[in-house]
Amino acid sequence: CQRIGKIPGIGPVTASALIATIGKANNFENGRQLAAWLGLVPRQHSSGGKQVLLGISKRGDTYLRTLLIHGARAVLQSAKHKQDAVSSWANQLMARRNNNIASVALANKNARTVWALLAKEREYCAPIISA
Repeated sequence: CQRIGKIPGIGPVTASALIATIGKANNFENGRQLAAWLGLVPRQHSSGGKQVLLGISKRGDTYLRTLLIHGARAVLQSAKHKQDAVSSWANQLMARRNNNIASVALANKNARTVWALLAKEREYCAPIISA
């Protein structure tokens, strides 16, 4: 719980809800499967060789998805005034996309990071940006 609570956008409530709901991270093969289970990936409609990506699939636990997205929104709001690696990535993303898409993208990234920390039993290290 403390391990994933260090991720920006994930507080104690989100961390405990994730651990209680997910259980073992090894139930998922990779972080994308966890993100898909939470409904944080694009819904796909393909026919005749054409792929159409729509909004998020909204499958899985609504409460967890909401917690992750709200935490991501808080990070995006504070990213405007920071210069760390996550904030610079978020600012570049917000320059290209609207805030809702950016918050879902960060929530997706956080879900994948949670899987990596739980599955590999590692501590969170904030990414370093070169000046």
